[in-house]
Amino acid sequence: MSQPSYEYPHVEIDLGKLKENLAALQERCQASSIGLSGVVKGFHALPEAVKVYEEVGVSSIASSRMDQLRGLKEAGIRTPLMLIRIPMPSEVEEVVTWSDISLNSELSVLRLLNEAARSQGKIHKVILMVDLGDLREGFWDWDELVAAALEVEHHLPNLELLGVGTNLGCYGSIQATPKKMHDLVAAAEQVEKAIGRKLEVISGGASSSLHMVLDGTMPPRINHLRVGEGILLGSIWGCNMDFMHKDIMVLRAQVIESKVKPSHPVGELSVDAFGRTRTYVDRGHRLRCLLAMGRVDYGESDDLIPREPGIKVLGASSDHTILDVEGATRRLKTGDVLEFDLCYATMVYLTGSKSVHIYYKKET
Repeated sequence: MSQPSYEYPHVEIDLGKLKENLAALQERCQASSIGLSGVVKGFHALPEAVKVYEEVGVSSIASSRMDQLRGLKEAGIRTPLMLIRIPMPSEVEEVVTWSDISLNSELSVLRLLNEAARSQGKIHKVILMVDLGDLREGFWDWDELVAAALEVEHHLPNLELLGVGTNLGCYGSIQATPKKMHDLVAAAEQVEKAIGRKLEVISGGASSSLHMVLDGTMPPRINHLRVGEGILLGSIWGCNMDFMHKDIMVLRAQVIESKVKPSHPVGELSVDAFGRTRTYVDRGHRLRCLLAMGRVDYGESDDLIPREPGIKVLGASSDHTILDVEGATRRLKTGDVLEFDLCYATMVYLTGSKSVHIYYKKET
């Protein structure tokens, strides 16, 4: 498939399929009274794609990176923006300037946020994170959680305590289960008892919590999720959402060399460009192709998924990807273009690489 009008390598984002995935998930979340925050860091918050989230009407748009949130504000995105990596003390002014909501787990930072909001004449909304065992961010001690909530509620007038939330699965591989969600509700209810009012938001995690929405096991008081990967891939580990597209993005790369070569390196073995000792299988002479992209662009070559049968990704250096194409259904030559499906990690790397072009397929 040769498309000379394109530059390579490039990622094409199908905005129509993205909108359909968003709408399908939004409908199911709304049926369970759950607000959906669209996490857009998976494609570096490219404004052209983020506008689709705004059109569908997600409750907020979220990222872990201040530069991405700033870019969205400057691009005219009006949906509330949420910072989902707890703030650095050194960036509190930016947090208040460029985000409307932030996730927090340190009282000292909450105090700084309050001062920054006061100096800017704003009210900044905060969600207090609870660590339920995944051992990333969040209050472990619930007494400390309640004390922080009381200070925000009564002594930090430029902060609004929006609710509590948790994260599961991203570091400690802890599954999001109904029991964990009941634990989160219990923590929220302790906070509510202390401050004397109901919290607006109890945020039950990310894509890893979606299966409970779909199978009806999500506790009723969980009313918010922060979803990125599930929207972009149409699936998450243990939850294949058959009503969603799996191919929102495609990577295309151009062949820059096509030659028959030995399958085992010739000479004394050492380490590769990244200092790793590798093993190789001798399969004799095979037709091999090089692509004009490498690990600097997409991370791990094992995460690339060729769309054409008979193509095997052998490995990569910084700027080259090596393929075994002996079993391909066509005789590949220099200038040919190959397509790859992407996992979440490759999406993140590719859309952030200055060497990878981005194209958009408009709605039909």
